[in-house]
This record gives sequence, structure tokens and C-alpha cells, in this order.
Amino acid sequence: MPRRLFRLTGEPLLNLTSYARSGPTRRDRLSRTDVEQIRRTVRRAPEVVVKVLARGRHDVAGARAHLAYVSRGGELELETDEGERVAGGEAREQVLDSWDLDLEDERPRSELEAFSRREPPKLFHKVTLSMPPGTPSEKVRAAAQNFAREEFGLKHRYAMVLHTDEPHPHVHLLIKAQSEQGTRLRIQKATLRDWRRQLAQQLGALGVPANATERAVRGKIPKAKTDGVYRTAIRGESNQMRDRVEGIARDLVRASVVPEAGRAKLLATRRAVEKGWRAVGEMLSAQGYPDLAHEVQRFVSQLPPVRTERELIAERLRERMRATRVRDDAPTR
Repeated sequence: MPRRLFRLTGEPLLNLTSYARSGPTRRDRLSRTDVEQIRRTVRRAPEVVVKVLARGRHDVAGARAHLAYVSRGGELELETDEGERVAGGEAREQVLDSWDLDLEDERPRSELEAFSRREPPKLFHKVTLSMPPGTPSEKVRAAAQNFAREEFGLKHRYAMVLHTDEPHPHVHLLIKAQSEQGTRLRIQKATLRDWRRQLAQQLGALGVPANATERAVRGKIPKAKTDGVYRTAIRGESNQMRDRVEGIARDLVRASVVPEAGRAKLLATRRAVEKGWRAVGEMLSAQGYPDLAHEVQRFVSQLPPVRTERELIAERLRERMRATRVRDDAPTR
């Protein structure tokens, strides 16, 4: 049985609670790396985004289709794990042929697997590495190249392509799941945390301010999907989401939006984060960083209020209702 290449336990990025807790596990001193990440966080350095795209087929045909999509039908150059830059449909096929995905796809399964209902293992993973608008795209490409070479070089075959047709520059990275040594890449939450940290370091080495922290540390809710939820519901693509938005709208009309049960958990997380930041501020002062300690205090005082997803959707609906009233009340010429 192939062993897992990644067995990362990993703590959340910038684990504030480790500073605030009491007892023998308490962290009593900040390293230079800690101080630099704290400085980037309170100064709101751009956050690295690493996403795994789970939709679509993950067989040979899926790999061919994805490479065709990210290369815009061969117009954009693909960069391979061997450092080559290739373009065009024929070159794309040569990349896939060198990966031997057909052999992986046709590999005989055991008798148990043949009768099981489990889906066949993925032949590849689709990952995007991105930064906010304004980040130099060539620096994003170079950081992605360095990250992929150090993380997957001589282990997993990969190909990447830079996209600059959207405000945020991003790199599409296609990674062969089975390594050259027969190990299988399994991407877990800790894996993504580690990749974010590595990519931020690569960008920093190129002179690009970049950070990798958990959303809660910055006062954000776990998932920022209210815009997508609203747009999906309006388009009618999700009955469940549409019903939810319509239910919130009815509550707004009756002025009876009730906070979700998850609010208590969010408040508990916020209290833990604030306690951690206060402990960090005290340690910074004790270690001779009074100015940064003051920045930490200001950062905590400016954290956005806790909002559940339901409350955020309600707030967005109120904004749209106000905008509609203003437009309807505007005098006609």
C-alpha cells in the first residue's frame, strides 16, 4: 500500500492561543520569525491564497481537458517540472504522455477494489496559487516556480501556467498524484497551511510582502462565501441557497432576524483570539518591541464585529434594499 507523502499535524498559522494559554505548554518568548509574521499581520500584508479545485474529472481525459483550459487552448505557455516552457496542443499532449497517466489509469485493481463502490483514486490534483490585485504577476510566477520545485521536484510531476486575465494574478498548478517513488499525494488541511506558509516565504524572498494566517486571527469568519451564496441564489442555481436567502429576506421584512446558534462558537473563538493578541502584545513589550506592541493593540481594537453567515447575508440584503429604494425614489427627468 502506498504510504502518504504528507503527514502534517501542523498548527494554525500564527497560533495565538499557544501564547495565551497557561501551564507548561505556554510559549514565553517570540522568535524573530514570530515577530516578523506579527508585524506583517497587524500591518495587513496581502494574504496568500492556495486552493484545491475538486470539481471535474480526475482521470486522463480530465487532465487533458484541464491543461487545455488553463493554457487557453495552447495559447499560454505551460511550464513543466523539468523547467521547460511549451505551448500548443501537441506540446500539451507530450507533457501528459511523459507522465504515463494512461498506465496509472489502466493499472489492474485488486479483486476487493473491483467490487467496491469507491471511486478510483485521483490521477492528479488541481491547485491554484494566487495573490491580491496589484501584486506583480511575474513575482507570483517566480514564487510559484520556486515553491513547486522545492515541494515536488524529483517526486511529483507537475505543470503550471500563469493567468493575468483577472485582477488577482494566479498560477494554475497540475500535480500528478502518484510520485516517481510510488507515494501518493494526499492533500489535507495541514498540507494547505504548510503550502501557504511556503509560498508566502518565497514571495517574501522576492521582495513581495505576503502573509499566511488563519482568517480568525484577522477577525474574519471561517468562510467568506456570502457574495457567492447571494449570487447563486439569485441566479436560481441552488434551491437550498435560494430558499435560505428568501427566508432571511422574509425575516428582514418582519424585522425578526434571529442570530444563528453558531454565533456562540464564533464569539468564543474571537475571545480566544483577542486573549492571544493581548498576550503577544505583552511579550513584545517585554522583549523590547514597544512600538509593535502598540500596533497590536490598535489592530485588536479594529477587528471587525463578529457576524454569522446569516447575519452577513441579511446585511447584504439590507444594502441592496436600501439601494433599490434610493433608485426608485430618485426623481425622473
